[in-house]
Amino acid sequence: MEGHGTRRNNKMKMSYNKLWKLLIDKQMKKSDLRKNAKISSSSLAKLTKDENVTTDVLGKICQELKCDISDIMEFIPDPAPEQKASSSENLTTTSL
Repeated sequence: MEGHGTRRNNKMKMSYNKLWKLLIDKQMKKSDLRKNAKISSSSLAKLTKDENVTTDVLGKICQELKCDISDIMEFIPDPAPEQKASSSENLTTTSL
């Protein structure tokens, strides 16, 4: 078991690609979503950049679109450190 002070470097990237596909399916513009769900333009900008937003914002979107959170976002695990190292080694050897 890990101690309380242990920090993990496992970062998960958030993706809202599902949200944008859902908007296309519903023939809805981002600006329409912003107005109808009553979210700020800065929250919409964060979503566009796959950045963190509050659960309140996500809840408003789900309520407006009548969907579940898994219908609008997903977590993408960061590659393991070994995979990153081998990827950068491959880049170094191929670029020589």
